[in-house]
Amino acid sequence: MFKLHDNYNKLLQIYKISSNIIGTPLLPSRFVPSHQNIHEFRFKTSGAGERALHERQRQHMARGLPKQKPIVGVKEVIVVASGKGGVGKSTTAVNLALGLMANDQSKSVGILDADVYGPSVPKLMNLKGNPELTDNNLMRPLVNFGISCMSMGFLVEEVAPIVWRGLMVMSAIEKLIRQVDWGNLDYLVIDMPPGTGDVQLSITQNIPIAGAVIVSTPQDIALLDARRGAEMFRKVNVPVLGLVQNMSVFQCPKCNHKTHIFGSDGAKELAHTLGVEMLGDIPLHLNIRETSDKGQPVVVSSPNSPEAEAYRRVAAAVVRQLAKHPS
Repeated sequence: MFKLHDNYNKLLQIYKISSNIIGTPLLPSRFVPSHQNIHEFRFKTSGAGERALHERQRQHMARGLPKQKPIVGVKEVIVVASGKGGVGKSTTAVNLALGLMANDQSKSVGILDADVYGPSVPKLMNLKGNPELTDNNLMRPLVNFGISCMSMGFLVEEVAPIVWRGLMVMSAIEKLIRQVDWGNLDYLVIDMPPGTGDVQLSITQNIPIAGAVIVSTPQDIALLDARRGAEMFRKVNVPVLGLVQNMSVFQCPKCNHKTHIFGSDGAKELAHTLGVEMLGDIPLHLNIRETSDKGQPVVVSSPNSPEAEAYRRVAAAVVRQLAKHPS
């Protein structure tokens, strides 16, 4: 009898504590003693009580999170992300960086390849070799086309797979961010890996991000993941500067007939739904693919082409949005 009474009191205590802490009892209502006044257990939803609860939750969530620390010498960080791979994110990131500098020659720009498992920047920027070390034991970025570049691809063999668990990847990202002598940069463009995982969270929680650019094709399946990516950045309080609709249209080089292979205006509709800017359309064009494979991005190798102009328009739109979201 005494044991049963003790268990009853423990259940009652758990119910009270859980109600006070999280507002949702750990025990279903059928375990609440019927002879007790139900108002004794009801969570108060008054303004003051609700505000206090939200403040406790905020403090609890903030506990253990790293404090954001700017990258030395870097004024603004722009992340280029996508919900899924294969939508042209890295090509967009590289040409965005080049477009930022092409639009304003006074600006210094760098690019960080944060896609540890599949680094593309070395190939796109036609760079090979290991970074040199400064007297302070910091890595010097490799430079081409006036852009400072750092990538895991500079530290491993070109065809070597990166078979690492999460903690090793996080350590590598930390080194690529903190142990690099970036000099003085107006913009650092970070080519993020696809998805919404550890790397994205680690970067957004450790350094101040001026804004995120989401890249997607107009295809419905890509847009679903692009929306997840945008919502992730909102959850971690990173401004979404807008969407880039890549591979928006294919124009036949012989007859000039335009075909929307992946659909039309899907990213524009998503941008409207999310309430963010549509930064621009990039066509599906042979020139972009060929120049990228040669390590001669279209913005520098064919600066007068419509494709290069499309990337420069995206870069100009990004700068306008940054002005609206001062960091």
